[in-house]
Amino acid sequence: MVDILQVGAISSPHGVRGEAKVYPMTDDVKRFKKLKEVYLGEGDNKRLLHISSVKFFKNMVIIKFDEFNTPEEIDKIRKVGLYVTRDKAVKLQRDEYFIADLIGIKVICDDGRQLGEITDVMQTGANDVYVVALENGGEVLIPAIKECILNVSLEEEVMVVHLLPGLLNEE
Repeated sequence: MVDILQVGAISSPHGVRGEAKVYPMTDDVKRFKKLKEVYLGEGDNKRLLHISSVKFFKNMVIIKFDEFNTPEEIDKIRKVGLYVTRDKAVKLQRDEYFIADLIGIKVICDDGRQLGEITDVMQTGANDVYVVALENGGEVLIPAIKECILNVSLEEEVMVVHLLPGLLNEE
């Protein structure tokens, strides 16, 4: 499991006081109101930022960081990710998972066949769809519904699935 989770990305400056428009990458945009700090950056090159104010505009979050005071400073960090540590992450309900934790886990069919591993999660609105790269090439799309997802073990990094008829093109 990853220790740091992306919650957004800097989109552009907002106004003249160094506020940033942030594209949220979380199901609960209101969570930004509770955040006091986030990490800015990629890989090992992360910088702690302190949040002084948060407001919402259309589908974006407007954040004022203590560390930036001009639009030019914000312009230099466009498209850079914002992260929180796992202890600051939103608490998940039963059978909910962070996408970052699902990417790369092995997928096994309920009949014992090794299918492959999850490479992406598509968020469709009705339910998520797991993109599984098959071991023999190609991919299969598995809807994240109870009829298909039988068990998920993040500790063992394994998901057991039941393939509904028609999901896997077998000859």
